[in-house]
Amino acid sequence: MPSEIYGFLSIILSIVFIGLSWWTLQAVRFEKLLKKPNSAQAKLLQIFLSIVIGYELSRFFSDYLGWSLIIGNLFS
Repeated sequence: MPSEIYGFLSIILSIVFIGLSWWTLQAVRFEKLLKKPNSAQAKLLQIFLSIVIGYELSRFFSDYLGWSLIIGNLFS
C-alpha cells in the first residue's frame, strides 16, 4: 500500500475512533468518580481519555491492516 494512502487512512481512523471513544465515554457516569463532574476539568479529562483510547484503537487497526498486508505477501 502506498505511504500516502496509508497515512490518509491512519488520519481517518484516528478521527473516527476518537469520535467513537468520545461518544462511548458519554455513557460513563463520571459524577460517581469525580468531585465536580460538570467542571471544565472533568470535560478536559473526557477529551484526553477519548484521544488516548481512540488513538490506541486506531493504532491497533492500522497495525492489523499492515500485518494483514504483510501476511498476504508471504503466500503470493
